[in-house]
Amino acid sequence: MDDNALAEDLRQVIGELVRAVRVADAMPSGQSAILGYLDRDGPQTTADLAHLRGVTHQAAAKSVKELLGDGLVRTESHPRDGRKLLLHITDLGRARLQRERAQRAHRLNAAIREALSPGEQRHIRECVPLLARLTSRMTGP
Repeated sequence: MDDNALAEDLRQVIGELVRAVRVADAMPSGQSAILGYLDRDGPQTTADLAHLRGVTHQAAAKSVKELLGDGLVRTESHPRDGRKLLLHITDLGRARLQRERAQRAHRLNAAIREALSPGEQRHIRECVPLLARLTSRMTGP
């Protein structure tokens, strides 16, 4: 197998895995992604979130509006530019995000236990640091 074929196979199977895990999500992926960014990276503007997600400002604004309406995020004036608003995850939003993450982990854990032998589970466990290193290489400087 050539390098490009390995890369394509890995991209495809990881994408399918992510989509399969997200079946357990109770909220739209855009909203979940925004809560994740706010939880990990702290307050952001809607424009920042749109850029991080690779979506239009309008798409991000729609998700933000729904999150605000549900009390999962709150706004405050931007300290350096009063025309902008910073979005913060609320305690309610953090709890909702934790539930979403737990549902995903539960679904994936069940599949791992059902589909893989103990030896295969060890192999997967050994691959996690390798995948993390690949990810940091692709997202890093």
